[in-house]
Amino acid sequence: MPYIIDGHNLIPKVPGLNLGDIDDELQLIEMLQEFCRVREKQVEVYFDNAPPGSSRVRNFGRVVARFIPQQSTADQAIKQKLRRLGGEGKNWTVVSSDHEVRASARSARAKSIRSEEFAWELIQINAEGSHPTEAGEFFLSEDEIDEWMVLFDQTETDEGE
Repeated sequence: MPYIIDGHNLIPKVPGLNLGDIDDELQLIEMLQEFCRVREKQVEVYFDNAPPGSSRVRNFGRVVARFIPQQSTADQAIKQKLRRLGGEGKNWTVVSSDHEVRASARSARAKSIRSEEFAWELIQINAEGSHPTEAGEFFLSEDEIDEWMVLFDQTETDEGE
């Protein structure tokens, strides 16, 4: 099942990525490439605010990055893609926490995953040295656990509460 990903909606949900970074899109694309390699999936990721005159579609193996010109938005492009898919929408998974994008996914009968949930899967797959056990479980390093604890505001100071 291929994925349609709302890139700028996902970036702030992934620990270590920041929309303010100059290469935030490339960092996400690299993580998505690893996801596609491990899960044997295809991804189309949509980003807002393509620089004028730049290529609007770039292929990165199993990842296709679509940079949407400033007169439109990634959300609008995702909705258009879902409409064009018609009945085939049921074969796709949409990754976004945006309510309108998720509603469009439901209308197209596509599966929908919130960005926060997908970010967790990306981190698991991209974690250095993380490999599934025979039972399919993943283990995180102490640093990774600390990042997630901060993300979910579960610091050590909460112990006494």
